[in-house]
Amino acid sequence: MYSITRRIQFCCGHRVVGHEGKCQNLHGHNYVLYVYARPKKDLDDVGRVIDFSVIKEKVGGWIDDNWDHGFVYFLEDEDPSVISIMKSSHKSFPLFENPTAENRAAYLLNIICPVLFLKEDVEVWKIKLYETENCFAEVSLDDFDKDVGYKKID
Repeated sequence: MYSITRRIQFCCGHRVVGHEGKCQNLHGHNYVLYVYARPKKDLDDVGRVIDFSVIKEKVGGWIDDNWDHGFVYFLEDEDPSVISIMKSSHKSFPLFENPTAENRAAYLLNIICPVLFLKEDVEVWKIKLYETENCFAEVSLDDFDKDVGYKKID
């Protein structure tokens, strides 16, 4: 099976609601995102899964528009103080889940990438999101029920 990977960097803030340590505070990271794509059928006529620039344009463009130099926050009533700040003129992005690296990686994999690559003959099958040089979250389609998009329960 063929697979390619595109690396994308961006800066973004968040706060992890209920965190026991420093991450309970508003803070940011220099993220590194790895997007893994594979063909739905076979390589294209040129012999590629997809041109790397298409992944940069689609996923990188979405990141630039929505997360880069912005703040991702938990939309539920779990974080009303941050919600009131973010609803002002700041670039922000609401999530229906706590904006952990795990939840954000799953959001990209299950919600954003399927829409971005709807007309392409590829699927993004794995996302790896580094919050720091030493810490990352990784999710793949193998971890999710494709019919409902939620994590499989064994």
